[in-house]
Amino acid sequence: MLIKVKCHTLSKKELLNKKGEDSFEVFLKEKPERGEANKRIFEILAEHFNISIKKVRLVKGAKSPSKIFEIYD
Repeated sequence: MLIKVKCHTLSKKELLNKKGEDSFEVFLKEKPERGEANKRIFEILAEHFNISIKKVRLVKGAKSPSKIFEIYD
């Protein structure tokens, strides 16, 4: 399953907001440096879908706030 994620870094709270069937908005405390924000998004998505981090893959947008992830079952 492919999902779209809009990432907001340096927020005061961490929050995962479901905007649609396949789109999410993520608010993170991490900085968008050295992949810190991406690592945290992997953890948040894995926790949300109740799967291992290994089943989450970043398809597009490694250096962009708009990202596409693939979730494996």
